[in-house]
Amino acid sequence: MKNNLLSERLVYNGESQTPTHLHLCTYNALVMQEVSGVNFQTVANSLNREQINWLQVHGLQNTEVIREICSHFEIDFLILQDILNAEHPTKIEEHDKYTVLIMKLFRFNNKEEKSPEDELDELEQQQVCIIQGSNFVLTFLENETDFFDDVTSALHNDVLKIRGRQSDYLLSVLLNSIMGNYIATVSTIDDSLEDLEEELLTISDGNDIGIQIQALRRQYMLMKKAILPLKEQYVKLLRAENSLMHKVNRAFFNDVNDHLQFVLQTIEICRETLSSLVDLYISNNDLRMNDIMKRLTIVSTIFIPLTFLVGVWGMNFKIMPELDWRYGYVYAWILMLLVGGAVYWFFRKKKWY
Repeated sequence: MKNNLLSERLVYNGESQTPTHLHLCTYNALVMQEVSGVNFQTVANSLNREQINWLQVHGLQNTEVIREICSHFEIDFLILQDILNAEHPTKIEEHDKYTVLIMKLFRFNNKEEKSPEDELDELEQQQVCIIQGSNFVLTFLENETDFFDDVTSALHNDVLKIRGRQSDYLLSVLLNSIMGNYIATVSTIDDSLEDLEEELLTISDGNDIGIQIQALRRQYMLMKKAILPLKEQYVKLLRAENSLMHKVNRAFFNDVNDHLQFVLQTIEICRETLSSLVDLYISNNDLRMNDIMKRLTIVSTIFIPLTFLVGVWGMNFKIMPELDWRYGYVYAWILMLLVGGAVYWFFRKKKWY
């Protein structure tokens, strides 16, 4: 069910059954505090306007909790609906008091039991929504995940003095983590395409290669649909006069852009490789079919003179001297074997077979 602009009723339309729970990190250069809970009131008392507040929301089942969070941080109702729409396209949107980023995270589901035709791991995605304000960052994830644990660990250890920086720096760190996920995903798909290309170049007779190509194509399209919109939208974010993005931190956002450009280039390489794989697969099928037809033609050609001999001896004339020969049957077999062998030898000499 989709959210209706004419109704205030909110519905999460994703497939995740993860119960909603919250994890809040408040910090500055000197201190850091963490608190967790299943409702907003549990963590709301720990919010501090004088510090950076990073609120992680795992699971979107409890829409009322999501509503309370957005109401507290004065997030627009339309953005609230976008958070709960698991099928929302990738976007970056600037508002007066905050910036909204809706993106996808990928993971390969390693199945323990696979059918012979299912050699590739299934690519799964979940939506992540990041909202950055002057003193807060909100992250909404559909599932329970440890994806941002490295960022939490960096806050604990104050890596690169992260706790003494503004909220936009935290946003750049989160985006770098997402870009790392994209790089790992596109690299895995690119490696799979290269492996499949090598297999096709050996003119393998595996019947499942076409299925693997189709599976890789689905993974590629899922990835492309999620990442390609960032090509223009992220550039707009970099060029915009955004009061929430401090000049001192722009270098970190430029670094994110470098990673994004690498991902986009790899996606383009995957597109070209996938296209050549399809052509190569069709070409291999044609070669295989031609080889089969050649073998069948050779077999048919060998039997043409044998069929002629059998046809001659099968005529119903009353006087056929061969029929009265004592060893006529043996001679017939010897003659047919010699003729068949001679035809086969001729084909081998001409290198037609």
